[in-house]
Amino acid sequence: MEVFWYLPTQGDERYLGTTIGRRPATYPYMQQIAQAADKLGYGGMLIGTGQKQDTWIVATSLISVTERLRFLVAFRPAIMSPSLAVRMASTFDQISNGRIILNVVTGGDTKELAKDGIFLDHEQRYELTDEFLTIWRSLMQGEEVTYNGRHLQVQGAKLQFPPVQKPYPTLYFGGSSDPALQVAAKHIDVYLTWGEPPDQVAQKIAKVRQLAAEQGRTVRFGIRMHVIVRETTQQAWDAANELIQYVDDETIAAAHQRFAQSESEGQRRMAQLHKGNRQNLEISPNLWAGVGLVRGGAGTTLVGDPDTVAERMLEYADLGIDTFVFSGYPHLEEAYRVAELLFPRLPLQTPAIALPQQVASTFSEFVTKTDLLKPQPV
Repeated sequence: MEVFWYLPTQGDERYLGTTIGRRPATYPYMQQIAQAADKLGYGGMLIGTGQKQDTWIVATSLISVTERLRFLVAFRPAIMSPSLAVRMASTFDQISNGRIILNVVTGGDTKELAKDGIFLDHEQRYELTDEFLTIWRSLMQGEEVTYNGRHLQVQGAKLQFPPVQKPYPTLYFGGSSDPALQVAAKHIDVYLTWGEPPDQVAQKIAKVRQLAAEQGRTVRFGIRMHVIVRETTQQAWDAANELIQYVDDETIAAAHQRFAQSESEGQRRMAQLHKGNRQNLEISPNLWAGVGLVRGGAGTTLVGDPDTVAERMLEYADLGIDTFVFSGYPHLEEAYRVAELLFPRLPLQTPAIALPQQVASTFSEFVTKTDLLKPQPV
């Protein structure tokens, strides 16, 4: 089992639905969180994409101030070419000695995507993601690629500086619609679901496994959620209620209206868990939907004392989940609390310090006779 932490590049919160206690995403604060996660033994750190500080730049800046931590770098295929994405990922992998993981985010909010110049409908976005990953995986494995798709075209593309990780850095991906599951089955190493109740997660895992088997592949599974762990169950639930103490009905209604406009099937499923109602938020034993009242994306939280939270995690692990990507508010203090209270009760895989790797390059700035004799792509 691995536990990842989240880096709040949009800013951090002490309470939801208010500016009280809000912390800006300054670089010193993000460095504090990353170094804490590194020293505490978290396996990786998710750095999200969207209208936040740039994922790649933030992640790169943290390589030299950490030793073990891997960076789960989220990016949108629709806003960069696959050839550029391959070079960026491979360069990061070399500089960090194999500490990059990629989280492929197709995106489900049309208005947000329009801000980045993406004007494709839901089906088209997954078509593009499929084409992108077809090119990306081929380039990462050293192939010279000429590809003419509906959305993407490359001619004679080749990665000259291969990554440290073979055949390439691990690909994570989330999405609950049928097109998303097809992309996951065809291309992805780790399917990342949001924190739905165990029975719903089991159904999704079974479907992805079946689709992957039809492709002759196997897929691992992770889950993205929040966690509130305290020494006693009562203290944990008190902390959960305190987190949303400033959330009023007007704020909930506005958020629920925004969620309803999303094309994301995953967001629809998250909103359905609480239906915009702050009553009965414990939707499964120790699984609380309070964060999802006002936060888009992953909106559920494991709440309880250390033994209980560990037990719930092991229930998910029995379904096939091996990676838990957690958040906690505020992220600095909660990183310590989760590690101190929860880690001793889990069968964790401790990340090793990354050692320098020798990576051979196929690139030369000089043209040779052999180059001239190579067949040209058509």
